[in-house]
Amino acid sequence: MLESYIKQRLQTKDILLMTHIVIGYPSFKESMQVVEQMVDAGVDMMELQIPFSEPMADGPVILKANQDALKKGARVNNCFKFAEDAVKKFKIPFLFMSYYNILFKYGVEKFAEKMAETGLKGAIVPDLPPEEGKDYAISMGKNHLSPIYIISPTTCDQRMTYLASKGSGFIYCVARKGVTGGQTEFSGGLEDYLKKCRRAVNLPLAVGFGVKNRADVEYLTGRADIAVIGSETIRIVNRDGSGAVGEFLKNLR
Repeated sequence: MLESYIKQRLQTKDILLMTHIVIGYPSFKESMQVVEQMVDAGVDMMELQIPFSEPMADGPVILKANQDALKKGARVNNCFKFAEDAVKKFKIPFLFMSYYNILFKYGVEKFAEKMAETGLKGAIVPDLPPEEGKDYAISMGKNHLSPIYIISPTTCDQRMTYLASKGSGFIYCVARKGVTGGQTEFSGGLEDYLKKCRRAVNLPLAVGFGVKNRADVEYLTGRADIAVIGSETIRIVNRDGSGAVGEFLKNLR
């Protein structure tokens, strides 16, 4: 199970790294090259985002990557094929990240079954709260997959505990209000929030939204279990090409 994997890795590492790619951006070939660089750089887990036309939790960097991937032909079926190839080639856990309309149109039960066949370990669906996703939770459980739920600085303690009770693997802590890719203050306010998360949640904590450099990862070490790097790696691909991602990640810890 995903939680066991995370706890085992934390026995030898102070903090884990989880990266994020948009499947098919800049192309399917380059996407796989980026995955290879990320794995070679020592990342512990990876989110594979199925492109969606209205990614409501994502800022302009990931939004544009979604739009470009869709224009170039990224669809659910070839995203599954990409994930299957990645799982076969690399020995880290991969998760899908996308939005509920993708699952709804595909068929929730069918989607979960296909994820399990593909070898994925879980999914992050930001716009699906547990109250509206009972079929999803049941299908994920049947297929031994982890539904990852998200909490934010505005989430109350009771809600945090509730979300943790419905999820598995880890809890994704959004470092600030808003969408991905913006500026996050890694300071006392964030520390208080993460302490609150620790008190309310018994799952490992992943922190994303604004993790950009080694100083951010060092700040999170001891305060969270997983640092999530998303928009920054796409910025590097845009600026320096897909070949620059590995070196950036090697310098994060």
